Amino acid sequence: MPPDTSAHIAPPTTGYRALLQNREFAGLYAGFTLTVAASTLSGFALGTLVDHQTKSPFLTAISMYGATFATVLGALTLMSAADASRPRRTLVALQWVSLVGIAAQATPGLPLSVRFGLLLVLGLFQSLATGARMGLLAEVVPVSAYVPARSLMNVTSGGMSVLGYAIGAVLLRYLSPQGVFVVAAALTGVGLVVVATATREHSIRTTPRPGLRQTWTTNVALFSHPGRRALLLNLWVPNGLIVGCEALFISYAPDQAGALLAAGSAGMLLGDLSVGRLLTADQRRRCAFALRLLLAAPYLLFTLHPPLLVVTAAVFIASAGFAATLPLQERLLALTPDAVRGQVQGVESAGRMTWQGIGAAIAGGIAQHHSPATAIAVLAAISVAITVFSRPFVVRAHVVRVEKVSA
Repeated sequence: MPPDTSAHIAPPTTGYRALLQNREFAGLYAGFTLTVAASTLSGFALGTLVDHQTKSPFLTAISMYGATFATVLGALTLMSAADASRPRRTLVALQWVSLVGIAAQATPGLPLSVRFGLLLVLGLFQSLATGARMGLLAEVVPVSAYVPARSLMNVTSGGMSVLGYAIGAVLLRYLSPQGVFVVAAALTGVGLVVVATATREHSIRTTPRPGLRQTWTTNVALFSHPGRRALLLNLWVPNGLIVGCEALFISYAPDQAGALLAAGSAGMLLGDLSVGRLLTADQRRRCAFALRLLLAAPYLLFTLHPPLLVVTAAVFIASAGFAATLPLQERLLALTPDAVRGQVQGVESAGRMTWQGIGAAIAGGIAQHHSPATAIAVLAAISVAITVFSRPFVVRAHVVRVEKVSA
């Protein structure tokens, strides 16, 4: 099959400003922005609370990214709900669950076991909400605008993470972690209202009734091709290992963790902005491998214990490599029929988030017996090795769509 060159010529409606003139996209975008801000604040608050109570690098890392473990459960059981006949209603209901869960974290004196249990519940429903949101995104913007739309959302995610960590550090000087949870719950509530009022229902999908059987049937089709598996591996594992490095920032430099996390988010913002707006589809595809190497290589400097300013710069530069997800997601979308776009994107997101939790657990486990710097360098080396080893499989990935299946 000859390569599709139509993506090289983007119509004028794919710019960020034009996208935001689309009322439904603007609603999804605003809701997503507020959700990221709330998630960043609540994760930082919980990580700080657990670090103060336990002084354990492992538990601190898990508290910041532990919700991602439950996303795999959503991907394996109920992710077909992302392609339900009423996706807007599904998304609004799932955001209600997030609101209740974050508000519950604000309860004073809540045992850590209950807090971790809430993390798992939120992770499960968060994975379904991501699938529903991305399924809607693919319907409210044209195909040619999909990458710019994802780029804008990724840029916003980085920007809100920078602001979230910075604001979280300031808030924790004046509020308890429980007070920060209240702020996060308020942001979640506003995001829910925005999505509910700005988007309309899309009841045009023909996917069979969502459920365990339909989820498994589509997942089997998704993983049946080695090219798709290679794309998912590269979307999940290298990123997850580097997020594990980030999960050790509080243990590595407790007083400067906010600056390191903000530097990482700023680098991710710059990378997504540059790759999503300045490169063509062909250029994005060609630079994907280099970006995945950039994501991990600077973290090897941690073995030298450089000054904090050097470490911060390394984190900023490395995080630009997160933009490698854009060309990989673009290729994955090309393999996916309309009827299961929500589920496939939900599985991709859930796997990526799950590997963030796995990376945090691996990093915390190594740091528990060695130094945080050693753990960071080890995970970076593994990320580089996986990127290099899997490159031939990614190159050979063929554009063969996931076949539409029925239960």
